[in-house]
This record gives sequence, C-alpha cells and structure tokens, in this order.
Amino acid sequence: MSCDQSCPFPQVFLVDGAGNSQPSAQPPSLVPCWPYPPAQGRVRSREKSRGFMGVSPSLAMIVLLLFLLVFAALGFEAYQIYNMQTELRGMRQDEPGTEFGTAQKQIGTYEPELQGQDEDNRPAAHVIGRIETKVFPKTLRWEPKVGRAFVSGGVTYRVEDGGLHVNESGLYHVYSRVELIFKHCSPTSSFVHSVFVRRTGLSSPVTLMEAHRAGFCSQQHGHAWTAESYLGSALKLQKYDTVFVNVSHPLYLSHAHYANFFGLYKI
Repeated sequence: MSCDQSCPFPQVFLVDGAGNSQPSAQPPSLVPCWPYPPAQGRVRSREKSRGFMGVSPSLAMIVLLLFLLVFAALGFEAYQIYNMQTELRGMRQDEPGTEFGTAQKQIGTYEPELQGQDEDNRPAAHVIGRIETKVFPKTLRWEPKVGRAFVSGGVTYRVEDGGLHVNESGLYHVYSRVELIFKHCSPTSSFVHSVFVRRTGLSSPVTLMEAHRAGFCSQQHGHAWTAESYLGSALKLQKYDTVFVNVSHPLYLSHAHYANFFGLYKI
C-alpha cells in the first residue's frame, strides 16, 4: 500500500512477528498516514481565529464598548457645561444694570428714586466740640461744618440748643465722647456724661445713656489730670426726636476739637 508523499512523517514498515527472517516475496505493507494541512493553511486558520489584526472579536468588542462609554461621558459633561452657561446668561439678563449702577454711585450721580436707599445719603451726623465764648448750663454746643463734621440725610443740627434733629424713625447708632481737664484734681473729683432725647408729646427729656466718672485723680492734690468718657449704643429714635449731650462740668472740657464729638447714623 502506497502512502502519499506529502506526508511529513517517515514511512513505517510492518515487521512479521513470527520471527521469520526470510525475506518476503512481496514488499511489506505501509502503514497508512494521513496528511496534515500544509503550514500555510494552518497559519491562515490561526489568523481567522484571531480576527482582524491579530485581535480576537471579543476583545475588540470590549474596547469598542469602552470607547463608547468615554464618548458618552464627554457628551454628558458638555451638556452640563452648556446648561451652566445658559443659566449664567439668564442671570446676567435679569440684572442688566448692576455694574453700570455701581459706577454711577461712585461718581456721585444723584438718583431721586434711590433716595433713602443710598447709604451715602442715609440719615447721619457727626459734630465736633467748639470753644465757647459763654457758658451754657450742661448741654453742649457743637461745630457742624468744621473739619470732618457733617450732617446729611435729613438730620439737622439745631444751633440754638445743640441738638441733632432726626426726620426718620428707625434704629440709630448714637455716640458721644468728651474729654475733661481738671487743673486741680483731687480724689473726690468726678463728672457725669449723659445723652438724652426730647420727644414730641413728652414734657421732660428721656435719658438714653449716662456715665459717672470718679476716682480718676492721683493721690497728690493740686496736680492737673485728664479724664475722658465715651458713650455709644444702638437706639430706636422716632421722627422729630432731638438728641443732646450733657456734661456736669462743661468748663473743664478740653479745647481740642477732635477730643470731643457727638454723632448718630441710621442702621
């Protein structure tokens, strides 16, 4: 029996198991062989199993899914950014004149419809002490237009009695400071500093704040001594109220303008 010559293995002969060493007249039968596919055919089959460019179809599918997830995430982020930009444009359209209005306030443009809301024109006053040519009993007089002194927002200074008159009801911060110089100070020296208000419908003034200072002098008699007192508080004032400052010893007040002051402003 002949074998295909394309078989890659050597041919195998059958040997008689009887031990007969006599040569046979006929050539021994050949063991049948089955040819393997040629090398080129095997390579092609392996390439087909690997898929395109040596990558299996399952691996290619996984990579494709990963790419799809990445692109989906990028698209979602782009959508979120677009929504945020749309909301910002809407907010800017709701307040078209905010920055322009701020610039106008900085250069002092007057807008009647904003009067009362503009903090620069709110009710306020700051007056400073002055040197008196005549002595007033306790209630102090002030300088409303010297140095940094001012009145604004409907607050007026009454020259005749030294009071600050308010034309709007509300919560006000009221403050006052006085400085006294005792030329012959003694341990018994003292003074009273108070702030009070006169109100329409009330016959007597109402005390708002008061301070009593004593024991500020040294033990040595006859020496000059400087003492000061500061009062400040948030208080409710009514329309047409007038606020004043009293000192028990006005003759001892310091002549320094900025050592004595009095003011208020609406909160």
